Amino acid sequence: MAPSTVLPESFARAVAALRSVTPRPEIVLEELTAPQRLAPYAHAIGGTVCRDGEEVATGRLVLLYDPDGQEAWEGTLRLVTYVTAELEPELASDPLVPTVGWSWLTDALAAHEAAYANIGGTVTQTSSTRFGALAGPPAMADLEIRASWTPGSEDLAAHVESWCVLLASTAGLPPPGVTALADRLTQRG
Repeated sequence: MAPSTVLPESFARAVAALRSVTPRPEIVLEELTAPQRLAPYAHAIGGTVCRDGEEVATGRLVLLYDPDGQEAWEGTLRLVTYVTAELEPELASDPLVPTVGWSWLTDALAAHEAAYANIGGTVTQTSSTRFGALAGPPAMADLEIRASWTPGSEDLAAHVESWCVLLASTAGLPPPGVTALADRLTQRG
């Protein structure tokens, strides 16, 4: 954030919209230190998804604001995200995983009618095997989604709600109100 304690009204409204969202119970949001060199003003939130008491996905959403605008953004506001989660090892080599991961973001934005422009990003799937002193669990796989877009307005609540859906999808959570079949079988057993 800029050294001045008086925030531009547009940025203050955008930050208030970020803070207004209450995520589903499995997602915990917290404010983070924002990067200082990307724009004159910045605000960041982090999200952690827990399932059965275990952290299964994490992410950051950074709001950048430049009152003069930036040509590459096509606006004065920019949202930047990074989301990561463990994958089942057999999915690490599935060539469709990146396309599905990207659709989780764009579908969530569309479902929440979060207008945007100039979206771009990457989806990376990695596989790791530990050896020697780091030997441990069998092969692990991760999915990382990095993206940025220019929101269509200062009302960013729909964008944060979309981002929470992205976190939930990346973590493999069922939609709200839906119980996974495995969970139901465990409850009966």
